[in-house]
Amino acid sequence: MTRIARLGIVGGGAWGTTLGLVALRAGTAATVWAREPEVVTGITRDHRNPFLPGVDLDPRLSATAELADLGAADAVLLAPPAQHLRAVCARLAPALKPGTPVVLCTKGFEEASGLLLSQVIAETLPRAVLAVLSGPTFAPEIARGLPAAVTLASADRAVGEALVAALGAPTFRPYLSADVTGAQVGGAVKNVLAIACGVVTGRKLGDNARAALVTRGLAEMLRLGRALGADRESLMGLSGLGDLVLTATSEQSRNMSLGVALGRGERIHDVLAARTSVAEGVATSAAVAKLAAKLGVDMPICVAVDAIVNRGAEIGAVIQSLLSRPFRPEGEQR
Repeated sequence: MTRIARLGIVGGGAWGTTLGLVALRAGTAATVWAREPEVVTGITRDHRNPFLPGVDLDPRLSATAELADLGAADAVLLAPPAQHLRAVCARLAPALKPGTPVVLCTKGFEEASGLLLSQVIAETLPRAVLAVLSGPTFAPEIARGLPAAVTLASADRAVGEALVAALGAPTFRPYLSADVTGAQVGGAVKNVLAIACGVVTGRKLGDNARAALVTRGLAEMLRLGRALGADRESLMGLSGLGDLVLTATSEQSRNMSLGVALGRGERIHDVLAARTSVAEGVATSAAVAKLAAKLGVDMPICVAVDAIVNRGAEIGAVIQSLLSRPFRPEGEQR
């Protein structure tokens, strides 16, 4: 594939805007589409974004309120909230040239269908060439130029290499993979597990309990990944274990901080109402719980999170249920 010189970015939140800065540092032009007119104005005129407080944006970063403007891009990065991806892709489709690489930068499953987000893209942008970018990434740190590494997965190696060249820089290191499924499973499930780790922290259950939860949660991630055809190596890499370590150990994570609030006794509706950002693990937990039941995959921690955040289950009772599960060999795969 020829060089990618211009990137279009769907989503004017913290992550989409940060990806625009990443592209510019790599020498690639970038235009961000944002739904909110004030975000477009902030990026283009003031070089600020309210979703990235305290970060001065590169004046070369452009923004638009028209999705059609991204049709001239050599590749498009998709960074809207997961549950809005289908609608946004449907609107983008008429502007997209056949064969344009589209890079999924959002983590989750579609709640209504239980589909991987790559499957949503395949249905709505069937003429596009898919890639996935995922890994341990807090947007404010990357926006400020701090170092990070990610997985960039594509079944088309030439497209993957062109995207690495368009985004890679000394402080932003994409590692190429062919496992599109694995890159998604890790990034989605870790958000659910981060809520659980937050609950452990909020309830002051201790570091031992959190370490156990991360480890057993990783086992759940591996079981689901295996059922969906993902490679174990991918889930033990940046987009799986790496992302889980980050989001399960820092309250910078929107999902972990949500869990902390719940563990301290706050109500889910109050916590969500007070936020402008999306904790993807809430909707993803429902989708994962349904998918696990459909596939016969044992995922008790993810099911417990779904019960707490979506079904009104009492946290103490859920924790007691998890601690009362039968003992079994550690390596048993069920």
